[in-house]
Amino acid sequence: MTRPLLLVGAGGLAREVLAAARALGAPVLGMLDDDAARHGTTVDGVPVLGGLDLVHDHSDAAVLLCVANPARPSGRAAVAARLGLPDERYATLVHPAASVAHGVELGAGTVLLAGAVITAPQRVGRHVLAMPHVLMTHDDEVGDHATLAGRATLAGNVTVGESAYLGAGALVRQGVHIGTEAVVGMGAVVLADVPARQTWAGVPARLLKENP
Repeated sequence: MTRPLLLVGAGGLAREVLAAARALGAPVLGMLDDDAARHGTTVDGVPVLGGLDLVHDHSDAAVLLCVANPARPSGRAAVAARLGLPDERYATLVHPAASVAHGVELGAGTVLLAGAVITAPQRVGRHVLAMPHVLMTHDDEVGDHATLAGRATLAGNVTVGESAYLGAGALVRQGVHIGTEAVVGMGAVVLADVPARQTWAGVPARLLKENP
């Protein structure tokens, strides 16, 4: 990774991505955040340069979207649409302590943090976030902008729709489909398909609410 990185977002996720970048020896130019109170401050020694629109002033930097919120699972997709950058502007970051099988294809902007494991060749979408110790096994399909929080596990042949959010420790049975913008709660055990734009939680997981 030769281009400096520009992190969009200056919260906790940006700190984790920054730590992964440093583990790889990748230079980080700065962070961007629309919260004016953060402008001119530093996060773990990296400056917050200003709002998101400044991304267009740093055309030589590779960009990573450091935005994830289960209350708004489509948030990262919305930021990507707002910025309107081509895939070539985005980095793909894999922590050196992650394990990725030969033949796995990672989409532009995807981030795998420490301990994430992908066990067999598969296509992972664009701007996917796999937090520490996520496990993806054979024949899974993970759509663009999906978030898998720490220790979320996909058994074989699981499909995760675009902008879905799987909470920490969620377990998904083989063959299950998680719909677009669906949210799976922390520690949930998912044994059946989760429709789009619903939140499921519990053991076994059941419908909790319809998402707006």
